[in-house]
Amino acid sequence: MASQTDLIESAQHWLNPHRAGDRMFGNVAATLETCDGQLFSGVCIDTGCGTGFCAEHSAVAAMVTAGHYRIRRIVAVWRDEQQRLYVLPPCGRCREFIRQIHEDNIDAEVVLGYERSVTLRSLLPENGWPAPLTDR
Repeated sequence: MASQTDLIESAQHWLNPHRAGDRMFGNVAATLETCDGQLFSGVCIDTGCGTGFCAEHSAVAAMVTAGHYRIRRIVAVWRDEQQRLYVLPPCGRCREFIRQIHEDNIDAEVVLGYERSVTLRSLLPENGWPAPLTDR
């Protein structure tokens, strides 16, 4: 099992920012670890027409392409203009995307720093389909 530091270092390895007009590609990178210890990474692609995707989506797509669906841990990173490294929590769209890939992913660990992590469940409360309302 990779340490949180290993995951952060793996993700930062894939940072490769590229500007295309007013858009950036590859300035956020993510690495995830499957339940069997395999690592998959990806980067974000920002597009003007809303068809882009987050780094977490890219890493999950690589994992699914390889026939895996369960995530043990995931991290996303970004560097600012001073080259300081940040760990980014997944946006709401990514949280729901990860949850829907496999039902056990609700308990995946989301790395938020070298010594901090939380479960996806804690970032995505009220994640189940609601029960129907009953008559009063």
